[in-house]
Amino acid sequence: MPLEIVRNDITKMTTETIVNAANSALKMGGGVCGAIFNAAGPRALQEACDRIGHCEVGDAVHTPAFSLDAKWIIHTVGPVWGGGSNNEEKLLRNCYRNSLKLAESLGCKSISFPLISTGIFGYPKEPALRIAISEIESFLMGHEMHVYLVVFDRQSFGISEKLYNSIAAFIDEQEAEAVEKKYSYGRLRKVDEETIQQYQEESFKLESAAELSLDDVLKNVDESFSDCLFRYIDKKGMTDTETYKKANIDRKLFSKIRNSSGYTPMKKTILAFAIALQLDLHETEDLLGKAGYRLSRSHKFDLIILYFIERKNYNIHEINEALFAFDQMLLGA
Repeated sequence: MPLEIVRNDITKMTTETIVNAANSALKMGGGVCGAIFNAAGPRALQEACDRIGHCEVGDAVHTPAFSLDAKWIIHTVGPVWGGGSNNEEKLLRNCYRNSLKLAESLGCKSISFPLISTGIFGYPKEPALRIAISEIESFLMGHEMHVYLVVFDRQSFGISEKLYNSIAAFIDEQEAEAVEKKYSYGRLRKVDEETIQQYQEESFKLESAAELSLDDVLKNVDESFSDCLFRYIDKKGMTDTETYKKANIDRKLFSKIRNSSGYTPMKKTILAFAIALQLDLHETEDLLGKAGYRLSRSHKFDLIILYFIERKNYNIHEINEALFAFDQMLLGA
C-alpha cells in the first residue's frame, strides 16, 4: 500500500531510501540517528556527512546508505520542541516535505521514515504523527511512491489516549452484545422454527437507514464485485485516480481490478474502497457481499471499521492508525 505504518527497527527496512533524524552538524548521535550510523558503517557515513558539513532545521540532504539494505540515506533535521511557539510545526512539516521531494529527485520508489523529532528532541508524539500523516498523504495524492512510517514500539506511537479508550469501549460493548445475542439464541432454540429463522436473518445484518428496493435487488443480483465497485465510483462522482489514492491502494492493483472482472481482492482492500467512497453501512455490506464477505460484530478488525463508519469518519489514515494501535491489519493494498 502507498502508506503503511509498521513496527520495526528502521535499519532493517529494505526500502530504497531510509530517513535519518539527524542533527544540524550531521554528526553521529543517539537514538534513531545512532542506530542508522552504526548499521550503515559509522566511519564511512560520518565521512560522507562531513563532506556535506551542515543541514538546516527542516531541510534534507542525502548520502549513500553504505551497509544498509538501501540505496540512500536522507538526513533531515527536525525541530527541538520548545512548547509550540517557535515555528516547530512548520519546520517538522518541512522535514517530511523536503525528504519526499529529495527522494523523488533521486528516483526512489520507496522510503522509510521514523517519527521525526519525537525522541530526544521532545516533540509530542500525537501531533507529530498527525503532521507526518498529513504531509505524506498530501505528497501521495500527486505522486506514486511507497512510504513506510516506522515505529519501534507502542510507546513510540502517537494515537490519542481518548480515541484509543473510546474505540476500546465500543469494542467491549459490541462484544458483550454479541455474547448476549449468542446466549439469547440458545434460548430461542426452545421456542419455534419461525422465531429462530427471524433471529438468524437479523443477527447477521448490520443496521441501516436505507433498504434496497426489489428493483435494486433484481438489478444487481448477478452483479460482480468489480461492477459493484465501479457503480459506486460513478455514483459518488469520483475518478479512478481519486478512488485508489484515497483508498491507499496501489495503482497496479487497481488496474488489475479494473481490467479483470472476475478478480476478487482481500476484505481489507474492499473495506479501503468503502472508506474512500464514504459508503454507509448498508452500501459497505453491499460491496462486501459481492465478494462473499460481510462485517462481523465479533471481530475486532470489523468493529474498528464499524466504529468509524458509524461516526462518518472516512479518513483512512486515521482508521489505519487505530487499527495499528490495536494490532490489526491495515486497510489498503
